[in-house]
Amino acid sequence: MNRRLKRLSRQLLFASALLLLPFGSFYTANAAQGSSQIDAVLVLDVSNSMSTSDPGKIGNEAMKMFIDMLSTKGDRVGIVAYTDEIQREKALLEIQSASDKTNLKGFIDQLNRGAYTDVSVGVTEAVQILSDGAEPGHEPMIILLADGNNDFNDSSGRTQAESDADMDKAVKEANDSGVPIYTIGLNADGKLNKDALAELSELTGGKSFSTNSADDLPQILSEIFASHLDLNVVPVDSITADGSYQNVNISVPNANVLEANISIMSSKPVETKLIDPSGNEVTIPSDDILLSKSKSYSLIKLLSPLEGDWTLQVKGVSRDKIDINLIFNYDLTLAMDPLAKSAYSKGDTVKFSSYLVSGGQKLKDDGQYSNMSAVLLVKDVDTGSTKEMAMANAGDHFEGTYKIEDAHDYEIMVRAEEESFFRETDPVAITAKSGGAGQTAPSQPDGEASKPFPVVPVVLGALALAAVLAAAFFLTRLMKKANRGFVGQLVIEIRDENTGDKSSPQYKKLSAFKGKLLLHQLLQLAPELKETEKVIFKPGSNDRILLQNGSDCTIEKSGRAIDAAREFEMKSGDRITLSLKQVDKTIFIEYLV
Repeated sequence: MNRRLKRLSRQLLFASALLLLPFGSFYTANAAQGSSQIDAVLVLDVSNSMSTSDPGKIGNEAMKMFIDMLSTKGDRVGIVAYTDEIQREKALLEIQSASDKTNLKGFIDQLNRGAYTDVSVGVTEAVQILSDGAEPGHEPMIILLADGNNDFNDSSGRTQAESDADMDKAVKEANDSGVPIYTIGLNADGKLNKDALAELSELTGGKSFSTNSADDLPQILSEIFASHLDLNVVPVDSITADGSYQNVNISVPNANVLEANISIMSSKPVETKLIDPSGNEVTIPSDDILLSKSKSYSLIKLLSPLEGDWTLQVKGVSRDKIDINLIFNYDLTLAMDPLAKSAYSKGDTVKFSSYLVSGGQKLKDDGQYSNMSAVLLVKDVDTGSTKEMAMANAGDHFEGTYKIEDAHDYEIMVRAEEESFFRETDPVAITAKSGGAGQTAPSQPDGEASKPFPVVPVVLGALALAAVLAAAFFLTRLMKKANRGFVGQLVIEIRDENTGDKSSPQYKKLSAFKGKLLLHQLLQLAPELKETEKVIFKPGSNDRILLQNGSDCTIEKSGRAIDAAREFEMKSGDRITLSLKQVDKTIFIEYLV
């Protein structure tokens, strides 16, 4: 399942939840972004027409609020301000501190408006920024804030057809690169070109929104996070100020929450207090409690908050509506144990096991699983149909089976979810198609010429019998060796030598394998890593494994090349490095028992 289709399936799931949401309500949005980071380009129409479609500069406020909602470190943001040409631009800036966010918001406050409009100019530039500078492994996205209307300068000779052609080109490039475009239509004057913005989002796998009030921003931005990341939305109550402090419960469900973002929208000034789960009031701001303010919102960010029920106390002007939004950022991904093999036959039952990973380690918190459910999503590649089968919750992982129905190719993934978020594994490919012609026993000759046969000495007969017994013993040992199981696990990391980026550690349990194991299997048969199919692991004695290298990869241990053309024994704690020849990647492997 490619990124475009995977994102579409997430959106369909999310859309069903949105049908239950009243617009503008107080609700909880729990972002499940795992360890991935965002590369976002914020695009703002700053033409004179925005003076009527966005007189309060809601677009500017939305951009600043989006920046405040991002992680404190690692996410990257670029900004494009356009009319019929680029007015101001900021390339992707990696957020490493609060001052980085302050600088970005200061840049937004300095944007001025100018004449004429050409939406394709802003979108094209945003796509180019991501094409030139997006980080591998980051989630790219574009957010466009505009009224969707063009207004060309007659003296320029620019036509709508030319603008449409440029937009089509930019949309195709975004779609091919897996970059969704989210649009926020600004409609204070009622002249919004809603269809144009909606089509732009639909063609790229994004979502489209419209508003004429800053009060809608928390919901809109949370829904954008929901579409872009693995997130479910949980509706709760709204509040109306009564002039005194009112309590709002903020429940941190577990210790895997990286950040809790509390945004407060009100047309009038508000005062806030925060009580931690132990009943103590915490200072706002402090080392672990960050505060950001703008003219239309306040945002409180809790860093690695304690598990339990927090109390947000909000005091506003009597009868003023206060919209509060909560987003949890989780450090959780979903992994699947490697399969024993990738080729099966019709009627075979394949077992699957999946588990949550936090900080590169299998999650030890059984409580996280208690309210979760999981399903196997089995796609028949030959027919295009997908089936969903429930998996059993085994306390600290999920278990399930699939009986292969036809001699087809399949893509299988696991989706686990609870009320607040969901996760999906990468798809695994298996085949039930015949691998080739079967072997047949060698044929016997039709006849043999009659020859005089000398009497065989008794001693030769004894030797022949001994040879047969030795062969039988040797075959028995081979069979036992072929069925010998592995112990322990391999920890695998991959570094891209062109960018220097290194993947998160993958923990591959070996207990499901017997006889021998190809490194390519552990890498989920990734086509670009095909040369690793000649790197073989076999179970050894005394809880060790044997490495055999039949590839052109260079293998090192402790910085020294090793000769694994025959077999190299690895014990627990040993680390090796494989330098691939066909692609500029290095694989780091550690064996643990």
